[in-house]
Amino acid sequence: MKHRSDAQALVEQGGVRVNKAKVSRGSYAVKPEDILTIAVHGCVHVVKVLGEAERRGPPVAARLLYVEMAANPHEGAAQKQDASPPPVC
Repeated sequence: MKHRSDAQALVEQGGVRVNKAKVSRGSYAVKPEDILTIAVHGCVHVVKVLGEAERRGPPVAARLLYVEMAANPHEGAAQKQDASPPPVC
């Protein structure tokens, strides 16, 4: 997402979860160790928050504060056998 308004629209559409709970407002505060699940453009991104920034900085610094996870961090949750998971991009 390049724009805050795009991110806000994604939240309002129900495309963002924090620790498996659907986020209903764009001002939701995340903290280290939170797991974000973001569905955008038909893909699912799972991100773990590693830290917080004291203030807004360059994208290079922001990338050090999270890690994109390849596997589902919520393994063990009951899933239907016949339902195929959305693609992870």
